Amino acid sequence: MTADRKRATPPEQLRYAGVLRACVGAGLLILSVSFLLYMVGVPAARVPANQLPQYWSLPVDQFVSATHAPTGWSWLALLHHSDMLNLLGIALLAAASALSSLAVLPMFARRGEFALLTIALLQVLVLAISASNLFGAH
Repeated sequence: MTADRKRATPPEQLRYAGVLRACVGAGLLILSVSFLLYMVGVPAARVPANQLPQYWSLPVDQFVSATHAPTGWSWLALLHHSDMLNLLGIALLAAASALSSLAVLPMFARRGEFALLTIALLQVLVLAISASNLFGAH
C-alpha cells in the first residue's frame, strides 16, 4: 500500500480491517491446530475421526442423537475434547464482524458520528441476538 493510499484510507476502516485480519488469522490458526489435534487424537475426541464417516449422511437431529453432540452453546463446556476445539475457531470467525464493529465504536463516538455509531451498535446487537439464539425454536 502506498503512503498516499494509506493516508486516504479513513482510520476506522484501517482499524476495522486490522481487527478483522487478526480474527481471521487467529480463527484459521485455531482451526488448523484443532484439526491436527483431532487427527492425532489428543486430547481424546467425543467422536473419533475413524467413526465420523458413519454419521455424515444423517440428518442433524439424528446426528445429534447418535453422537450426543452438544447443541447451542453447550459445546463450550466440552473444549477439552479435540473434536469440540474446532468450534472455537468457527465461533471466532463468526464473531469477527461484530468484534471489528466494536473496535470502531470509540472512533465514531469521539468524532460525533452518531449515525455510524448507531448502525455499528445495531449490527453488533443483531449479531449478538443471533448468536444467543434468543428467538430460536427451542
